[in-house]
Amino acid sequence: MRTTEQLGRYTLTQEDGLPKLGRDSLVLAEFATLRDGWKVCDLGCGVGVLGLLLGERADCLTLDGVDIQRSCAELAGENLAQNGLSGTIVQADVAQLPSTFPWGSYDLVIANPPYFSSMAGKTASGSRGIARTGEGFLPWCRAARRLLKNGGRFALCCRPWDINGLFHQLTACNLEPKRLRCVQSAPGQAPNLILVEAAAQGRPGLEWLPVLIRR
Repeated sequence: MRTTEQLGRYTLTQEDGLPKLGRDSLVLAEFATLRDGWKVCDLGCGVGVLGLLLGERADCLTLDGVDIQRSCAELAGENLAQNGLSGTIVQADVAQLPSTFPWGSYDLVIANPPYFSSMAGKTASGSRGIARTGEGFLPWCRAARRLLKNGGRFALCCRPWDINGLFHQLTACNLEPKRLRCVQSAPGQAPNLILVEAAAQGRPGLEWLPVLIRR
């Protein structure tokens, strides 16, 4: 069954069994550096939630996206079209991006990568299980570096236990971590999500932003 949710000016269509709007997407879309007219690519775009959230923040964006699941990619394309937003959504693996995504042409790449290893056992059934399970950050970092202009930004989120691995893969792909924000469910609790933004060919220097309290 399909349902709709209002995201500012835009209407998000969701479907049972597919990834849904969640806190991670909301805080990531708020966190990412963004300017009017930017060209954006959402890796693992799901049903297009991040595209609509970014479209609410800035005008005249190009909102491209890729997802390995055809059902997600098709609904993401519908969500862009029905809201009058510009962009191309394709079904593909981030490790094998199609030629429709020209390298070195994006101002921002954004991603909410899977945070469970495929070796960790069953995490969810069907489409949601696919969306939450992957093989680490390297394919995502490689894809982001190929797509970004020099100086372009890669914004993503990870779990606290993965931060060392993420930084290693970012720097290995010439993506320099520039901004970091921890997200907590309540004051005094340990972070349960970390937002990171890296710059392609950026200079060293990491800005720690204030902790965000978000349930």
